[in-house]
Amino acid sequence: MGRRLVPLTLDNLPDLPKRCRSCVFWELDPVSGEAAVQAGKPELEKEAWISAVLLEWGSCGRVAYVDDVPAGFVLYAPPAYVPRSLAFPTSPVAADAVQLMTARIMPGYQGQGLGRVLVQTVAKDLVRRNVKAIEAFGDARWEEPGCVLPADHLLAVGFKTIRPHPRFPRLRLELRTTISWKEDVEMAIDRLLGAVQKEPVLRPL
Repeated sequence: MGRRLVPLTLDNLPDLPKRCRSCVFWELDPVSGEAAVQAGKPELEKEAWISAVLLEWGSCGRVAYVDDVPAGFVLYAPPAYVPRSLAFPTSPVAADAVQLMTARIMPGYQGQGLGRVLVQTVAKDLVRRNVKAIEAFGDARWEEPGCVLPADHLLAVGFKTIRPHPRFPRLRLELRTTISWKEDVEMAIDRLLGAVQKEPVLRPL
């Protein structure tokens, strides 16, 4: 089973679930988001947001493929690009952190460790960019997939609660930006992804 993770771009945006491609929950403030939905153009707003973040800040997502089939994705960006975060009771996200906005593992690929791999891949990307931490709002009463990640999942992959709340705690994952930490992360990613980067073995005809 070949697994690979690639940066999110406008080219592979169609590989996200339709509901997620047209969701601007995080990308717009509540009023603008509702207006985009009412105008019937949330997909265009999503594309515009991704385009702007890519141009001004850089990579803001990853898409996971298993045997070339989209299996999951993750979105992240500095809090200045995530206006919805200010509407949360435990805001704001710290100025030295990048916000983990949302992630999704497709049905049929859950329970295989892909969620942890996605977070580790984000961590690896941000360590290289000298970011100090990742923060996220968790849903402590999570029941089904939505825009806010389950708090339990965030805690399970290494986040710590820094602003408690009965529904939407804010959590943080520290990224030690030393050389040894970078090497540890890269080794862990290599182990998690296994032979992802290797060329497929040619079979005799």
